[in-house]
Amino acid sequence: MHTPGTLFTGIGQLVTNDPGVRSLTGTARLGIVEDAALLVTDGVVTWVGPAASLPTAEAAALAVADAEVVDLEGAAVIPGFVDSHTHLVFGGDRAAEFEARMSGQAYTAGGIRSTVAATRAATDAELAARLDGFVTELLAQGTTTFEIKSGYGLTVADEARLLELASRVTDETTFLGAHVVPVEFAADPEAYVDLVVGNMLDACAPHARWIDAFCETGAFTPEQSRRILEAGTARGLGVRLHASQLSAGPGIRLAVELDAASVDHCTYLTEDDIAALAGSSTVATLLPGVEFSTRQQFPDARRLIDAGVTVALASDCNPGSSFTSSLPFCIAVAVRDMGMTPAEALWSATAGGAAALRRADVGHLAAGASADFVALRAPSYVHLAYRPGVPLAAGVWRAGARVA
Repeated sequence: MHTPGTLFTGIGQLVTNDPGVRSLTGTARLGIVEDAALLVTDGVVTWVGPAASLPTAEAAALAVADAEVVDLEGAAVIPGFVDSHTHLVFGGDRAAEFEARMSGQAYTAGGIRSTVAATRAATDAELAARLDGFVTELLAQGTTTFEIKSGYGLTVADEARLLELASRVTDETTFLGAHVVPVEFAADPEAYVDLVVGNMLDACAPHARWIDAFCETGAFTPEQSRRILEAGTARGLGVRLHASQLSAGPGIRLAVELDAASVDHCTYLTEDDIAALAGSSTVATLLPGVEFSTRQQFPDARRLIDAGVTVALASDCNPGSSFTSSLPFCIAVAVRDMGMTPAEALWSATAGGAAALRRADVGHLAAGASADFVALRAPSYVHLAYRPGVPLAAGVWRAGARVA
């Protein structure tokens, strides 16, 4: 049975992230189509190409003829952003900590515990309302796919409720019971690891797709991290890992060994780390908002890209080290301070994020992909870096439905 769709026309510049599309701009990986059109049926892209080449085959022509037409009036259109690293379910505020850092105090992992206390004290309704607000922020800025971690409960009941709340708004949920050792286990960290891989994992696995750990000085050792991640793998969860945020260490190579989908932060890189990543399917997810908000050194994206490593950009939206939900902001910082070109940064915030979540249906706009896209108040994707801080999303569609 024929199903009419929606034909989006008047697209001045369309970024498809389809390398099979001939690009006229020298940024072939973006698969740019000028003066483009996009046909969406049942939430999926069914045709994309130059408007002058709209389908002529009988079935395709019928779909175009019956489609509702939306004229985007010359806007640039990009795939919806894919934010593969967020911490959106929490209570409290750490503005005072931020102010102290901006006054010269160093960042450490210990501030997480203050958010844990506030989160434990918050009701489900309070946490859900705040989460809904963050989702509205994400959509308004063009983020159509996003991951959410737990990690601010650190009890069996609290970690499970954070993941249950997160699962109401995304399928990409991550169990991060191994965020830090809570104060009540400070004298016996191994007992806390026992809890994480035992009763806590039992309660959280049904609500999670992924498992993660913070492999860092002040958080979890490589040995503890391995034990936690392997326990998650045994329960059918995919692996992610925080590593090398505060100093170089073995975390990146551990992530590669365990076939992690992504290893996140990668601020301090050794040549061995880069070589391991380059020979693997593990994505290096860089989090520019963290270095912006902590005044640490920025990760060197150029070294990774030049070595052939797949790089993603994500927000790491959290109340302590990166309280931004804006991937356009992260793109601008990555271009300014991390050695990325505007094209590389956009690819990393869309297709790169999809790779970090091992998703083939988002992050691009080829036929068969989910119709997740953003119309920009700009003639070119370059404006995402060229006009930092300006709200450029004129319209946002997810699965073909307008959401912002």
